[in-house]
Amino acid sequence: MQYVFVPGAWHGGWAWHPVAQRVASAGHGAVALTMPGLAAGDDPRGLRLADAVEHLVGEVERRDLTDVVLVGHSWGGIPIAGAARRLGGRLRAVAMVSAFVPRAGESMADAMGPDVGAFLRASIAASPDGTIGVDLAAFRESLMPGEPEALQRLVHGLLVPQPGGYMLDALDDVDLTGLGVPLSYLLAERDQALAAPGTELAARVGAEPVMVPGTHETILTHPDDVAKALRAVTGG
Repeated sequence: MQYVFVPGAWHGGWAWHPVAQRVASAGHGAVALTMPGLAAGDDPRGLRLADAVEHLVGEVERRDLTDVVLVGHSWGGIPIAGAARRLGGRLRAVAMVSAFVPRAGESMADAMGPDVGAFLRASIAASPDGTIGVDLAAFRESLMPGEPEALQRLVHGLLVPQPGGYMLDALDDVDLTGLGVPLSYLLAERDQALAAPGTELAARVGAEPVMVPGTHETILTHPDDVAKALRAVTGG
């Protein structure tokens, strides 16, 4: 079984490394991807959501991966929704971890509601390189509430601005339920960052949420629990 991990907004593959290492130690393949524009030295200007989808599909094909389990965290659920159908027989399962599951024609900015959506659009429009960052106060309040301040600051310091197109673009064909592969949803117990209730997002993939401890950043703070639950729901 080959796990392919897709991180959320502002994060790189590094965010999945603690979970990926535990999955690999159980004898599975594990690849944690960084989307274009989010790696050191990348130019984020002009990137669109389609570029993230193409990168995901391209990496699976370039590495000739099979028996693939796509695993998305947060925003990472969106490019997975766009890529899964294109992987055909390579795909074994899809698992979301406190992830956004888009509706057809719905962008991340749309999903966040009118007020937050308007803020995102205005911030991206005003940015010289068309990106959107997240300030420390918002990060601490929404993504890691209640965690030690030193840890909050450490993780926030690793984040990079998100290409605006990733937040503004929408996909048309995002229904995962007709793929004929197992779909699952892990939900962090103290997640305050999702645009909709976790039960609703899980229902979009036809699943009941499997609870794991922690906040939206559970993949960093509780990697043992996430890896164990992930292996359980995917048969690994």
